[in-house]
Amino acid sequence: MRNRNFLMLFSGVMVALCFNLSWAQNLAGAYPTRPITIVLPYATGASSDIETRLYIPRLIEGLGQPVIVDYKPGAGASTGTIYVSKAASDGYTILYVTAALTVYPAFFSADKIPYDPVRDFAPVSLITRRSTLLLVHPSLGVRTFPEYIAYAKSNPGKINFGTSGGGGILHIVGAWLHSVTNTHVTFIHYKGAGPMYTDFVAGRVEAAPGLPFVVSPYIKAGKMIPIATMSADRSKSLPDLKTLVESGLPGYDYTSWSGYLAPARTPETIVNRLSAEFTKVAKSPEVVKRMEADGADMVGSTPEQFRQLLVTETSRWRKVVQDNRIKMED
Repeated sequence: MRNRNFLMLFSGVMVALCFNLSWAQNLAGAYPTRPITIVLPYATGASSDIETRLYIPRLIEGLGQPVIVDYKPGAGASTGTIYVSKAASDGYTILYVTAALTVYPAFFSADKIPYDPVRDFAPVSLITRRSTLLLVHPSLGVRTFPEYIAYAKSNPGKINFGTSGGGGILHIVGAWLHSVTNTHVTFIHYKGAGPMYTDFVAGRVEAAPGLPFVVSPYIKAGKMIPIATMSADRSKSLPDLKTLVESGLPGYDYTSWSGYLAPARTPETIVNRLSAEFTKVAKSPEVVKRMEADGADMVGSTPEQFRQLLVTETSRWRKVVQDNRIKMED
């Protein structure tokens, strides 16, 4: 009797598993049949907004369905990130991510982490790599990185340094920079880079990191002054501008990147379909021309290549935060 009950239970479990597998396969085979939402964990006007809207027409063409943008900024990009981590694993909710994805968890212990960059998501594709600029407002009166450091040391706490959110990537790279140069600034945190740059142009923020893709119009208009490249390699858009490594900060490297993720357990066939479409976009001659003109290297990786980057970056930023004693409330 006991064996028969066990066999009945085992048969029921197997039927359920087969049903779920069949359901997932049918879902993936029909995908997509309705609009797809891309969640941007940043405010309007940021690089994520500009970049994603450049891709959308080509994604619509490839996927045959509308693609909708949903803005969910806040908490160092974690608000939108957590939202997608809990979304249905059906391929209809996609997350735009930057290095911020792998930075925010560095502030939490393993039992309190709000999300795991690897465990809670299915990588779709790494799309771009980009150099990042260190910018100052003309009113600060400095034109080079050594002048900036000299001013910061003579005027501790007087420089308002803008970030896209406490605990976000711009906060971390700024805190790292001032930690290794033994200088002190006042961090001003915003809900996204868009409103931060608005205040930067108005002079309420005097220094901040920025992507050439976003800030080049302000540089050309003389409203922002680039004083260094924060990446290990010089910016293609400003090849004469020295890197922070060349300026005397060995090991300093913030190379920005962007990509797209789906929630964990999204069927592999759906992930591969999305990856193929995003890769096509990344290699489109029109997109490459537009993005490379603004300092971006288009990538278009496989899901596995992107997963490996997430593992490496998560470990690296945790070490940076710990070694430099960076706190979210700084």
